[in-house]
Amino acid sequence: MRLSSIVVIGGTFFVAALLAVIAAGFSAGVIEKGSKTEVRRALDLADIGWAEVDADGLQVFIAGTAPTEASRFKAISVAGGVVDSTRVIDQMQVEDAAEIAPPRFSLEILRNDAGVSLIGLIPADADSEALFETVERVAEGASVTDFIDRADYPIPDGWNEAVRYAGSKLDKLPRAKISIEAGRVSFTATTDSPREKRELEAELSRRVPRGIRVVTDISAPRPVITPFTLRFLIEDGAARFDACSADTEKARREILAAAREAGASGDADCTIGLGVPTPHWSEAARLGIEAVSNLGGGTITFSDADISLVAPEGADQALFDDVVGTLETELPEVFALHAVLPPPPTDAEPVVPEFVATLSPEGLVQMRGRVGSEKLRQTVDSFARARFSSDGVYIKARVVEGLPSDWPVRVLAGLEALSYLTNGAVTVTPETIKIHGDTGNKEASAKIAGFFSETLSESAQYDIEVRYKEALDPIAALPTPEECIRRLNLITAERKINFEPGSDTFDASGADIMNDIAELLKQCGEINIEIGGHTDSQGREVMNEQLSEDRAMAVLEALRARRVITSNITAVGYGESQPIADNETEEGREANRRIEFKLLEPEATAERETGLESLEQDSEEESEEASGQNGTEDEQN
Repeated sequence: MRLSSIVVIGGTFFVAALLAVIAAGFSAGVIEKGSKTEVRRALDLADIGWAEVDADGLQVFIAGTAPTEASRFKAISVAGGVVDSTRVIDQMQVEDAAEIAPPRFSLEILRNDAGVSLIGLIPADADSEALFETVERVAEGASVTDFIDRADYPIPDGWNEAVRYAGSKLDKLPRAKISIEAGRVSFTATTDSPREKRELEAELSRRVPRGIRVVTDISAPRPVITPFTLRFLIEDGAARFDACSADTEKARREILAAAREAGASGDADCTIGLGVPTPHWSEAARLGIEAVSNLGGGTITFSDADISLVAPEGADQALFDDVVGTLETELPEVFALHAVLPPPPTDAEPVVPEFVATLSPEGLVQMRGRVGSEKLRQTVDSFARARFSSDGVYIKARVVEGLPSDWPVRVLAGLEALSYLTNGAVTVTPETIKIHGDTGNKEASAKIAGFFSETLSESAQYDIEVRYKEALDPIAALPTPEECIRRLNLITAERKINFEPGSDTFDASGADIMNDIAELLKQCGEINIEIGGHTDSQGREVMNEQLSEDRAMAVLEALRARRVITSNITAVGYGESQPIADNETEEGREANRRIEFKLLEPEATAERETGLESLEQDSEEESEEASGQNGTEDEQN
């Protein structure tokens, strides 16, 4: 009995232990699988797909190759946020870091009268002894300053060859900077003359090692040119320089380009030097060369800021005046021009001075000829700019002496008369003033004659040939109201005003169409116009009527925004009530959606009695009333 009890108790404990082991194993498997799954999900969410996850009981293993140390640490941190960090076992590796790129090696050798300096970074294993020996020898006891750093990296290809080549040329460069890189040597130096510059450039280009690129920047001081001179001439059709100076390479190119344009040969050259009187030298030279070319010959000479222009013998006087006037106007202020026209043969007719101003249909005014002084030329220019568009006035009149005393009055009177015309010309001579051209003012001819009579002397002669043209008359050229409406509807027929569907907003082309309509209405003047809006029959009638009115108002507002007077313009919406096509087809509905312009006739009003008519009627009524009263009194009497 006792043995049986012991067996039962022992069996119970055994079964309990077995169940505990089974339960523990099952729990460990669940924890292991859950940890692996959760850590894998967390790593994926953190975009760490390169990591591998495994679990053994409570331990979680992270394996794989991390791209960087930071990536490895991030994987451990993410896993530690899911399970206890003490359970995370790191089995990751990190990719080898890329080799660090070698530095950019360079060496500069600076040499002047004080000595030699070496600055830069060179490879630690570079053979630089030969260079230092050369530097010590060239310095000849002067100071040698070493600011060189060294780096333990492989020697790049072409480095040693570049250093040896630079050292071989150092004794040729008493004042220079030599920049050395692998496969490249740059020389920057100064010489005492252009000849020495050419010789040094030739020397530096000799015995250059294969694979080495040489760059030279050699400068030479420019000579001082006193006076700064340029002389250009055209004789017998051949153009050439007797002397040419320029202050910069750019100025030299501009002067030679102007000379080639005037006919000079391609081998012409200019000396670049110091002493230019103004930075505008090349501009003045170009203008002077063009003047000689326009004259067809002659000579122009610059001596600092003094210019002498000699025209060819027999040159036309009017052409000479035009060319000289243009040159005087366009030359920079510092320059002074003296122009000479050789006198014509003695049997030639005397030259009559004149002043001519022309007015183009576009409003451009050009003045040429002669004025008596620089002050008068400025006055004429200001007067013309006040009478005409200042941007369209150009004067090239020449200043000469010996003109008649009333010349300023005659010139200004001619310009005033020209302002009455739309286009034309006025010519002023000592004997007469001639004006001819077209105008849109019927009274222009009479006004010009009256103005001349009041302004000029009684003996002054003038010739007026002014033609009235109705097309130029701003009033006569206005379209009639009927023509305005026809042209408005023609615009909308050719380029229909469209709106966005169900809206009063213009489509993309609406702005341009409204601009053209506004310009036409500004020409039409104040006429009574109705803007009618129309729709198709789709939708409710009330909504269509409101939409058509909104669209007509949108047109009215667009005109008002373009500064069109709209006090005499009304906007009406007709909706679908006035179709012009079949609403059963898409083409018909498109035609019915429209804007129309209509001329409104003034309303008839009953004639009102004038004050005089009212007084006469009242007087007659009073007379009749008085007569009636007298008759009654007679009867009573």
